[in-house]
Amino acid sequence: MYTLTLNRPDRGNALGADLVADIDAAFDQALAAGARLVVLRGAGKHFCTGLDLSDLETVTEGDLALRILRIELLLQKIHAAPVTTMAIAGGRVFGAGADLFAVCDHRVALTGSSFAFPGPAFGLVLGTGRLAGLVGGTAARHLLLAGAAVPAARALELGLATEVTETPDTAPALAAATRLEAATVAALHRRTRTADDAADLAALAASLARPGLLQRVKEYRERVMASR
Repeated sequence: MYTLTLNRPDRGNALGADLVADIDAAFDQALAAGARLVVLRGAGKHFCTGLDLSDLETVTEGDLALRILRIELLLQKIHAAPVTTMAIAGGRVFGAGADLFAVCDHRVALTGSSFAFPGPAFGLVLGTGRLAGLVGGTAARHLLLAGAAVPAARALELGLATEVTETPDTAPALAAATRLEAATVAALHRRTRTADDAADLAALAASLARPGLLQRVKEYRERVMASR
């Protein structure tokens, strides 16, 4: 088992360019080391609060779009991994953080956690096909259109989470992940993961290509701050 911890608790483990690159490299290292179960966790109170917006005043629109595209490529890599994955998430699991949670096989929501997909509020279409495949088209549309946070119990009802607990136990997932030969597990994963990655990537790219991405994100941040 290999545990990968998002370690930017001062930013709610929000996904900036450096953190995305670190997760990508660490995931590759886990696969190269022969890990059969890769566990993702977040340091501090929150699993991941979404896209890091702390540099909006200095980042260019192109750099922001590239960062989001790289997040999608990371999500696709984890979703298509030939090994079993588990996310253990507490606190806020928002935006790209909720997408990161959703691509894992075992999705453990800690008691008191909440989940939201606010990206459409600034025109972002990220991972919608995967989400619909996970919870169904109607539920996915509701989550994406409303953008409101749902509690862990509701995430479990929808199928977004596979378990809600205060004390997560990785032993059953590890036992299941290692019961079969690695090659068999990889083959099963390839045959049972049917998301259309190309379509999700194309939809994301189209949403990013709309003029005014940076301004839309800034306006979204202002609305969020004003509502607090």
